[in-house]
Amino acid sequence: MPAIQLRLEAFSAAVAVLAATSSGALAQKKYDAGATDTEIKVGNIMPYSGPASAYGVIGKTEEAYFKKVNAEGGINGRKINFISYDDGYSPPKTVEQARKLVESDEVLLVFNPLGTPPNSAIQKYMNSKKVPQLFVATGATKWNDPKEFPWTMGWQPNYQSETQIYGKYILKNHPNAKIAVLFQNDDYGKDYLKGLKDGLGAKAASMIVIEESYEVSEPTIDSHIVKLKSTGADVFVNITTPKFAAQAIKKTAEIGWKPLHFLNNVSASIGAVIKPAGMENAQGIISSNYLMDPTDLQWKNDAGMKAWNEFLDKYYPEANRADGSVMYAYIVSQGLVHVLKACGDNLTRDNVMKQAASIKDIELGGLLPGIKVNTSATDFSPLSQLQLMKFKGDTWELFGEILNGDVGG
Repeated sequence: MPAIQLRLEAFSAAVAVLAATSSGALAQKKYDAGATDTEIKVGNIMPYSGPASAYGVIGKTEEAYFKKVNAEGGINGRKINFISYDDGYSPPKTVEQARKLVESDEVLLVFNPLGTPPNSAIQKYMNSKKVPQLFVATGATKWNDPKEFPWTMGWQPNYQSETQIYGKYILKNHPNAKIAVLFQNDDYGKDYLKGLKDGLGAKAASMIVIEESYEVSEPTIDSHIVKLKSTGADVFVNITTPKFAAQAIKKTAEIGWKPLHFLNNVSASIGAVIKPAGMENAQGIISSNYLMDPTDLQWKNDAGMKAWNEFLDKYYPEANRADGSVMYAYIVSQGLVHVLKACGDNLTRDNVMKQAASIKDIELGGLLPGIKVNTSATDFSPLSQLQLMKFKGDTWELFGEILNGDVGG
């Protein structure tokens, strides 16, 4: 009997030692390329030049935000090393910059690269390398495809959901409308167009009188606007990036065309689009949003807006606060910080994606009240809610309730 007891005690001691070493192993820090005890390398690709250069401010705001994070002690004691390259909104250049970030700079992840064609060009590469292409700055529906592309995740409400909402609004309030559509001839434009047709349903074919595309290389879209007016359309769905959106608003006013005008939210910035087009020319335009408009006085005393202003005062004082892209960048940067904090000391690329796919009801400073960030292993669309708004005077006025997009990956 004592011998058996002795064996049991020896066995218990061995189990205790094993448990201690296992927990020690679990507590060990885990790193992939781009992460150490002192830093986290985050890559980024932005159009600082070229036809979409209005969006370059996003990269500048993100850089400023990570300076703030570093000044406040970093993420779990690690400083963010933010490496941002210009691709001029040219997909071949995007491929070149992505390779540089992954293979030369050895970043942990590529964060918020901008544009549908640029991201489409690197999606297969990023997934073959198993490097997170995280919170891409484009609302294309295809970023929500965790089965086929487990290393790519979107951020903003997807384009199809947005134009579905416009389509349903037109059906309900203007059932006899004649709709003219202008869209960028690429994945971004076609995604929006599909959503509009889905929202209009069986009436799409009879209600849409013209689908006019333009190339991003065109210097001006004035001739397209003249063509749209000639159809006699009384509703204009404007699927353009900021430079062309401003041209469209201006030209529509110049030729005296007064349709009910829907503008995609990627170009709803007052600073980058409405002001250059002329505020008087933008009256009555309908768009949608999920983030606070910094020029809207109703948010003046909101805690998130106050924090945003304090951040800009200290880290990016020259920012154009009327530019919605600055608020967008501030919000998505908070999203990345949330994910990296959740990773703790396990800074592997696999864990980055795991934490990014485990976000539950987080509210970030700058999001409209009631809009929350949610993801899961089967849903890579962090934001999926929108509220309609109309341009009046010198600001956007929100109306109606928070609407949920119903388009999955």
